[in-house]
Amino acid sequence: MMTEDGTTVLWRPAGPEELGLVRESGWRRWPPRLPDQPIFYPVLNEDYAIRIARDWNVPASGVGYVTRFRVEAEFLRRYPVRRAGGDTILELWVPAEELTEFNGHIVGLIEVVCEFR
Repeated sequence: MMTEDGTTVLWRPAGPEELGLVRESGWRRWPPRLPDQPIFYPVLNEDYAIRIARDWNVPASGVGYVTRFRVEAEFLRRYPVRRAGGDTILELWVPAEELTEFNGHIVGLIEVVCEFR
């Protein structure tokens, strides 16, 4: 999971509204959660992110994006890996109130790696 530079690569499926807010941040931060979203959940593998973007975001909003970003591995130790289904359906659950701190540990830019329509 950890790379040579001490970071962990994470993925996040996103719809157009969330991605627009990431773009406005200069590709450096995830936007605050909405009141009905108590958890920010990046995922640990690209295949799972693709399934969510393609199978959930596209029907909901016409487009789904898969993003990739790196976070300081030491910081991520506070969030246990959660299995949301099968062996490869793995997430981190970041409480909404910790998202600002989480954003401060992103290394580099958030990038779009896939788009589905």
